[in-house]
Amino acid sequence: MLDEGEAWAAVMTCPCGCGAVIELLLSPTARPRWTLTARGDLPTLHPSVWRSVGCRSHFWVRDGQIHWVP
Repeated sequence: MLDEGEAWAAVMTCPCGCGAVIELLLSPTARPRWTLTARGDLPTLHPSVWRSVGCRSHFWVRDGQIHWVP
């Protein structure tokens, strides 16, 4: 999501298939916040995404791929 040309959130559907929409804040003043980088069209998010409700998925997004935390 963009605001005046600045990305302030990354939005995705949970990769587990539960259908939940995950919104991750990118603003430097937000807590918690994530950092989004991209190599071409391949996004990387830091830190990991850990849902505390619903499916409770825990994963990394690295170079456009989902890596599940065991």
